[in-house]
Amino acid sequence: MAVHDRPAAFGGADGFSYSAEILTDETGEAERPFGAYLLFVRWARIGTASPEGHLESRFVAFGSTPDDALRAAGVLTLDAVKQVLDELVAAAPGARQGRRWWDAMRAESDREPDTGSVGESDADHVGEGE
Repeated sequence: MAVHDRPAAFGGADGFSYSAEILTDETGEAERPFGAYLLFVRWARIGTASPEGHLESRFVAFGSTPDDALRAAGVLTLDAVKQVLDELVAAAPGARQGRRWWDAMRAESDREPDTGSVGESDADHVGEGE
């Protein structure tokens, strides 16, 4: 994942778009003092491109320095990072499998066109009640 010059982007199983970044923090453990974890930023579906939330993984790699931990996590494949995202989405409170936007649009275009209500038209009532 670290070979890219920008954060990786993924489509989550909940229908949202996510970008991923590798971050580090102290573990509190003497034998492996720093850990790297994945931060997934969830982006809004509608409107301006703005963050709408985030998910954080557990530590995915460790090192004696923050740079060591970053390097160790940087060898994760994009498939492995996507798997972590899928697990976090599934475990999130209120998790549900959403429809991808293109599936929703396809379903919308497959519906019968709305021809209005059956029966009298509004033109039949012009002038009534005035």
